[in-house]
Amino acid sequence: MSTPTKTFTIHEDWTVVILGFIIIGISLFIFLPEVPVFKWSTGSDLFHDVFDFGNLKIIGLQFLYLISIGTLGAFLIGKSVKYFLLGFPVVYILTVIALIIAGNTAVKGLNLEAVIFSLAIGLAIGNFFQLPDWFRSALSTEVFVKIGLVLLGTSVIFSDILKAGSLGLIQALVVVLSVWYFAFWLCKKLKVDDELTMMISSAVSICGVSAAIATSGAIKGDSKKLSYVISIVLVTAIPMMIFMPIIAKYFNFPEEVTGAWLGGSIDTSGAVVASGSLVGETALKISTIVKFSQNVLLGIAAFAISFYWTYTHNNSAEAVESKPTLGVIWERFPKFVIGFIAASLLFSFLLTAETREGVKDSLKNLQGIWFALAFTSIGLETNFKDLLSNNSRKPLYAFLIAQLFNVIITLIIAFLLFGK
Repeated sequence: MSTPTKTFTIHEDWTVVILGFIIIGISLFIFLPEVPVFKWSTGSDLFHDVFDFGNLKIIGLQFLYLISIGTLGAFLIGKSVKYFLLGFPVVYILTVIALIIAGNTAVKGLNLEAVIFSLAIGLAIGNFFQLPDWFRSALSTEVFVKIGLVLLGTSVIFSDILKAGSLGLIQALVVVLSVWYFAFWLCKKLKVDDELTMMISSAVSICGVSAAIATSGAIKGDSKKLSYVISIVLVTAIPMMIFMPIIAKYFNFPEEVTGAWLGGSIDTSGAVVASGSLVGETALKISTIVKFSQNVLLGIAAFAISFYWTYTHNNSAEAVESKPTLGVIWERFPKFVIGFIAASLLFSFLLTAETREGVKDSLKNLQGIWFALAFTSIGLETNFKDLLSNNSRKPLYAFLIAQLFNVIITLIIAFLLFGK
């Protein structure tokens, strides 16, 4: 029965690149989806801003926009369009609830990002209610994550990095390489499995959540392991964000050094901005620049990790006898990385600054919501026991030790480059 539809299928990664560029094309040439308001402090803000009729209309239009893109994706990949149409509204409503919780200013102050609430809500429902098999099969976690990653490419602008100055880029390169290799070596010593090793190394050294997601995509990693790593990243960022500025003030570090230290070692962009603001204007600027420089390395890192993983983890018969050929590497290479790099090149070199500025907020909102949808889906399909009984505490110890190494080495490099 289903054989005729199979002729229409396209590989998931190519589908994601097509969908990502359809979204970018719509934003550039057809219409710019409005950004819904989720920010609120008091109950009155919640009713007057978030639940305002105009804002609910934007949330409703966003739903229609996302379900249209998602349905096209389900069709191209060959998944059941009917089940997707039935399941997506549930995932969207849960994700909007997560975005509203994350939009509270007190929650924002703790740097708890929407993805952690998406994951928590998904886990709660997935573990306390028996979800039908068709619903679980309709969840398109991978597609949502990869669309978000292609859109993430639009925010990686080369000229910003050049403006950031060579010092920021030098620091980012030295920190990313040294911390990545240290974390990799440590995970191997502690006998952490290969997938977690790659995700932890990238998360600690590059840019936390985005790096973990990109790495998981590049190595076709287990979404449960990704949830585990992201939970550690987000929880660890909170004490770092609070205590690092206090330590810097106590020892009277120059503001430039403090900024470079914060930007190079705190894993989430939100926490970097929050901690930089606690120190001062200069620290905020330099911490953002250094973080930006690290974010730019994400594309190169994802490419390198994909290449390494494809080359070392191909267990086909021919690969056992000899190293895989370029053809095999290409076949296994995650094509969405090409979408990420293409989006970055398009926005860096082919669009004017005014055009970029005009679409920036809308695309960032869309990128965030695809990630949030993905984490709601991961929560819904993950069993609590799988997440908590992660065979041992070793991945957690590896992450924390690597993070401590990151904090120390980044401080030394910050003093060498930015100390007057």
